[in-house]
Amino acid sequence: MTPHHEPSLGTVLREWGRIGCIGFGGPPTHIALLRKLCVQRREWLSDQEFEDAIAACNLLPGPASTQLAIFTAWRVRGRAGALVGGAAFIVPGLIVILALAALFLTGSPPAWVRGAGAGAGAAVAAVAVHAGVGLIPAGWRRAAATGRVRWALYVLAGVVSAALLGPWLVLVLLGCGVVELTVNRARRGESSAALFAVPVQSWAAAVAGAGVFASVAWVALKVGMLSYGGGFVIIPLMQDDAVNTYHWMSAGEFLNAVALGQVTPGPVVQTVAVVGYAAAGLTGGLLASLVAFAPSFLFILFGAKHFNRLRGNPNVRAFLDGAGPAAVGAILGSAIPLALSLTQGWQYAVLAGAGILLFVFRRGVVTTILAAAAAGTVLALAGALLPS
Repeated sequence: MTPHHEPSLGTVLREWGRIGCIGFGGPPTHIALLRKLCVQRREWLSDQEFEDAIAACNLLPGPASTQLAIFTAWRVRGRAGALVGGAAFIVPGLIVILALAALFLTGSPPAWVRGAGAGAGAAVAAVAVHAGVGLIPAGWRRAAATGRVRWALYVLAGVVSAALLGPWLVLVLLGCGVVELTVNRARRGESSAALFAVPVQSWAAAVAGAGVFASVAWVALKVGMLSYGGGFVIIPLMQDDAVNTYHWMSAGEFLNAVALGQVTPGPVVQTVAVVGYAAAGLTGGLLASLVAFAPSFLFILFGAKHFNRLRGNPNVRAFLDGAGPAAVGAILGSAIPLALSLTQGWQYAVLAGAGILLFVFRRGVVTTILAAAAAGTVLALAGALLPS
């Protein structure tokens, strides 16, 4: 399944690397750039093939736009293309975010750096709400076929679990998927005995007393395997691990990490590299990124040829009809622990301003977070920054 004019690996490296360098703004930007490259400019894929690629990647847990980059590279140049294109898409943002992590997580950064971090972090809760709200219309339209009352209940379950349950959030997402699958099979007059045919991530207990690198790898694996619907779904779980369980960073530093994931190019899941850096320096950051993105590469390298059959499976579709809206709710709910992590009064004013920029003036996420960082810098230089 490769195009008539197969590009060289050098071309894949250059084109996907360019998107990795300029892909500010998260999944919508990544999808637009990949469409322009693969459909409009190079005509490697048709419109229908690209839409099918988006749908296939949305079926998978993990960062969907990263999987789309890997999948489209696989379509144009096979497994070698997937490896080269995926790496080229991820590495530029990884370099930038690790450099910024070194700046923001040093022992005593200057006041203006702490102010910029506090300002950018204050905007993150508004960005989470913005991300969730953006997913509601399409989900609501799809819910017409499956039941809008159940759809709304799944969203509500996601909101509540993200706000209150921390690391148990993913069990709620999976549970909503199983409920919808059970309803769907009952409607078709089928037994639910085959529920476990639906691929569900196996859970393993973290090894007690494991070294810091094992803990980093475990946190990163959960991020890579369990982020249905986008990076914000996994934020409450990552926050609980990084701040409460392992104490690698403070709540304010975690907000900085999420903000850095938003303003750097490439996938938002790069936030996990900052968590790894806080835990174990540069090696920890690289390990976290490697482990978090490994599932996406494995899904594409070994499963891409089965995607069409997977999309047509009614059990898989039904499971996602439950897990999907719960993931939207989890993105919305993630704003609550993020907002509660703010430590200074003026940060709530910045949060309100970020909400106005996003929802009233319809500014982009990157612009909003940079504006919040600038406000924090000004306030810090004016002496408003208190010890956290």
